[in-house]
Amino acid sequence: MKRIFSLLVLLAGLSVSLSAQVKAMPDATAEATAPTAMAFAQTEIDYGTIEQNADPYRTFTFTNTGSEPLIITNAVGSCGCTVPSYSKAPVAPGDSGEVKVRYATDRLGKFRKRVTLTTNVSEEPIVLTIMGEVLEKPAQPDAVPAGDAGLFNNGN
Repeated sequence: MKRIFSLLVLLAGLSVSLSAQVKAMPDATAEATAPTAMAFAQTEIDYGTIEQNADPYRTFTFTNTGSEPLIITNAVGSCGCTVPSYSKAPVAPGDSGEVKVRYATDRLGKFRKRVTLTTNVSEEPIVLTIMGEVLEKPAQPDAVPAGDAGLFNNGN
């Protein structure tokens, strides 16, 4: 009798836990009809190996895939060397926008920085990443050597 009772309790507990998991799963159709949504072409940009003081700008492009205007309310870099800029105007459904990021390429070495976006898409922030390595720029000679004959006096 104890075995049957234990088996019934176990089955009841298992069915409750399975039904709770099914209810907790998000509905895919609810996401597709979200009032605001954005899709990025890419959320990571690799600068690759660049020379010191090279072009510091990279651009993340996105499309408003929702049915309501998309608004970026804030964009913050993970440190002072990473500065994002974005349009403050709402992005209409179906339209595209961009977040431009400037990295201080005068700093040598490998880097991996993040830009955190606050939007009306959700309460969770959207994180964009830039990475790469800045190598020291080759030194320029101070002057061109004149040689034994001299540069302007024809060897006199």
